[in-house]
Amino acid sequence: MKLLHKYIDYKNGNGRMTFIPEEGEDLWHVYNLIAEGDVVRCTTIRKVVTESSTGSTNAQRVKTNLTIEVESISYDVEAMALALKGRNVEENQYVKMGAYHTLDLELQRKFTLTKSCWDAVALDRVGEACDSGKTADLAAVVLHEGLGHVCLVRASMTITRAKVELPIPRKRRGSCTNHDKAMLRFFETMGQAMLRHIDFAIVKCVLVASPGFVKDKLMEHIMSTEHSEFKPLQENKSKFVLCHSSSGHKHSVAEVLGDNSLVARLSDTKAAGEVKALQAFYTMLNNEPSRAFYGPLQCIAANDQEAIDVLMVTDNLFRSSDLLQRKQYVKLVEDVKGYGGTVHIFSSLHVSGEKLALLTGVAALLRFPMPELEDMDIGDSSSSDED
Repeated sequence: MKLLHKYIDYKNGNGRMTFIPEEGEDLWHVYNLIAEGDVVRCTTIRKVVTESSTGSTNAQRVKTNLTIEVESISYDVEAMALALKGRNVEENQYVKMGAYHTLDLELQRKFTLTKSCWDAVALDRVGEACDSGKTADLAAVVLHEGLGHVCLVRASMTITRAKVELPIPRKRRGSCTNHDKAMLRFFETMGQAMLRHIDFAIVKCVLVASPGFVKDKLMEHIMSTEHSEFKPLQENKSKFVLCHSSSGHKHSVAEVLGDNSLVARLSDTKAAGEVKALQAFYTMLNNEPSRAFYGPLQCIAANDQEAIDVLMVTDNLFRSSDLLQRKQYVKLVEDVKGYGGTVHIFSSLHVSGEKLALLTGVAALLRFPMPELEDMDIGDSSSSDED
């Protein structure tokens, strides 16, 4: 994402920034930046109805710059579309003050975002979105017999580009059975999906994972000199890494990213770091539960003692319509960073973020045991709000 203009009054925290989204993931960052009550200005199309002196009406669509105060936000993951609904707050020759309008933010279209408070989480999000070096360049193919997924693992989300599902008959004795023919069709379809959805000009590593030897047979089929249609895949053979997964379902991507043998190869991806942190949390929860806690009450209590070593938070907590709750989590993040802790903000569109959301969306690894936190109610955050 390109940042064209930035003005922030650091004394009060208010200000505005002008951006141009350049790719689909940029709209995801924008979705996380914009909150209810923010003001957004951009070019839009408005249907205008005019009435002549004779009483006849004429409707036309006009292009105009409109400024709205956001009341609701909707984001379509598959279509990469972001829509903002709100009331007009600036004079406009076509739209009355206070009239509702929906702005559709699109790629390569400039917009200006004004916030009453640019907090540390929002500024970190801007830095991440505008740093092109943080764009993930990883693809993952997970499969088992008859089922496969081709995924792109971006910095903030795991996008399923293709799902292949074919019925595979049971294996029977014989030189060429229906099972073998069906598997060849499956491998052919998987290869075509990889060819269509993996751009090797961007992707530096492709993880191919399965239980057993399915992945090996797939690569053997694709790399065979008989299949010249797979030449782009064959030319990038060095980018493929074979690894183990328990199944061909999408959730196996997180399992693959957590493989210690792949850490060196995946060290540049944010997704791998998040998965590794979550695995460390599960390990600590099993081995030393008094140093691993999840839930807002426990994490806030641990933060009061400056005990948090690693904090994990899902980004949807910062999109809460409850302003006090948003400020509570922003303060938690700032405090942990302030005394030297590590903070991971998980994307709710990534498989690791989905797993963290099941643990209330916030979890922490502590520097020292705090067994007194075990008696607190995990899911209850009302008392922390009152405090």
